[in-house]
Amino acid sequence: MKKIFVSAGLIAAGTAGLQAVNAPDVGPMQATKPWSISATLRGFYDDNYTTGSGGFGHGSGGFEFSPSFDFNMVLQQTEIGFRYTYGLYYYQDREDKDQNPVDQTHEVDLWIDHAFTERWHGRFQDSLVVGQEPELLDPLRSTPTRVEGNNLANTGTFTVTTDWTRELSTEFGYQNKFYDYENSGGNALDPSLAGELDRVENNLHLDGQWHFSPLTMVFIGYAYGQVNYTADEVIAPGYTSSDRDNLSHYGYVGLSYLIMPNLSLIGKGGFQYTDFYNDPSGTTSFGPYANISLTYTYLPGSYAQLGLTHSRNATDQIQYDSINKSITLDQESTLVYATINHKITPYLLATVIGQLEYSVFNGGALNNSSEVYYGVGVNLSYAINPHLSAEVGYNFDKVNALARTGLSYARDRFYVGVTGTY
Repeated sequence: MKKIFVSAGLIAAGTAGLQAVNAPDVGPMQATKPWSISATLRGFYDDNYTTGSGGFGHGSGGFEFSPSFDFNMVLQQTEIGFRYTYGLYYYQDREDKDQNPVDQTHEVDLWIDHAFTERWHGRFQDSLVVGQEPELLDPLRSTPTRVEGNNLANTGTFTVTTDWTRELSTEFGYQNKFYDYENSGGNALDPSLAGELDRVENNLHLDGQWHFSPLTMVFIGYAYGQVNYTADEVIAPGYTSSDRDNLSHYGYVGLSYLIMPNLSLIGKGGFQYTDFYNDPSGTTSFGPYANISLTYTYLPGSYAQLGLTHSRNATDQIQYDSINKSITLDQESTLVYATINHKITPYLLATVIGQLEYSVFNGGALNNSSEVYYGVGVNLSYAINPHLSAEVGYNFDKVNALARTGLSYARDRFYVGVTGTY
């Protein structure tokens, strides 16, 4: 549960579908040593850990044990970082049902920043997760329900920024995303999650940037995206996984503006043209694309952030339309999120995160049907000393998916725990 709601804030770090949304915090470590180890122990109660609907969900108490190792070295022209976090989650309810009561997750982050020259800067980062929670595997919720098994998602990004003159610079970037779900072997009547969502996403972008002042930068850019579904399974009558393959062209303009020393705006907006070139119907789509965030640091250690993203993304829904002989190809999602980190005292930190995602399905029997996700997270953390902290928190999730048969649900999660760091 450690990263239940971190995904909302991370979306502001990059472009949905174009840049990593799971990027680590890569600022230089404040400690004098280049490494640290920590461990979190939490007790929790989850009233719907199976994300079931209509009274079919199951609740459970349990505990989480999550050790982590961080390494960060800052050299003259290079910064190298590595983070590994292991999560063990015990659910009492499963043991009562003679099921395996333990889930395990793995999170690995690697980043390298290097200044080749004063005007040429490169950055590589990679984030690998293995887990079950939807927001951990895909913050844009291609599937809104918990997924059993060792499911894998990996995002690798490489960017190069070149300052050609004092006012003109460019940024070239490449991103690769890879998804692999354990549930496989489906058929036309009951497609597997692997058949629906196993995929490779490749994205390239090039931005031209104009620095009007040290506080203002305007940019214009183009991006190309390719999505290839890899399971090679039958997912509907006459359809296999690869029939959902698509390519996209993005055009956008953007602004990075330091409005005040403690108030910053960064955003981009434009269009996305998508071609489902393997679909027998020859489906294409043209629509808006946006990523905007506003950050306000109102006190030392306290800040608020508001953001919005809009783009097309994958969905686990197929919903074959027997009349038009078509399937659901993807969904168009708008995500609004807000975060407040407030330092109540030098030792007590409060965090509140809210998230709203509205998605509209494209194609098949669900064409133009919608789905809404709501999420709220509240956390209080108290630093007992430099090496030990205590916390208590609550998370609420709700999915209104009226278009899906029996898939709306609500979920409450409570936890209390301690973290030790050395």
